[in-house]
Amino acid sequence: MNDLAEFIQSKVSIDGKDLQIILSKFKQKTLKKGQFVLKKGQIANQYFYIKSGGLRFFYDVNNVENTSWVTFQNDFFTEISSLNTQTPTRFNIEAIEKTELLTIEKAQMEKLYKAFPAWQEFGRKIWETICIKQVDQILQLQTLTAEEKYLDFLNRPDFIQKVPINQLASILGIAPNSLSRIRRKIK
Repeated sequence: MNDLAEFIQSKVSIDGKDLQIILSKFKQKTLKKGQFVLKKGQIANQYFYIKSGGLRFFYDVNNVENTSWVTFQNDFFTEISSLNTQTPTRFNIEAIEKTELLTIEKAQMEKLYKAFPAWQEFGRKIWETICIKQVDQILQLQTLTAEEKYLDFLNRPDFIQKVPINQLASILGIAPNSLSRIRRKIK
């Protein structure tokens, strides 16, 4: 829980006693590679903090998996489109390696938001960060070439070291053989 405590304290100033109450609401969960946190059609009811490992968001179109995003250690997230509306998710969320999570139920988050103004500020800052990441991702998709996007991934070792080529190509919106050509060109 120390990782999560440090993560929270990096975002907001919070009383130690309040922080301990908040941390006590989280549960630990370990996933094996290939194990799912959430499958298409389920309803999201939890928030997640990744202690270690990584998860990918993907969906199927005509029996072809399309990876939308991958998230790694020290990230706090949920599948918001399902959680907020309490409708079935369109995504699968799968561990790409052994992954340790800290989870908290939506109902607990809501109680903590009401009880602790600093926790509500934490939630707001997390969603602001996620919105900025999404805007950046949209702009990259619309303005950068596949090669430029791949060069950006080179600055993120987790993506290059842990995400298989076919999934990385899917995130970039290109075929795996196109990514292979880009990689050969860059070397």
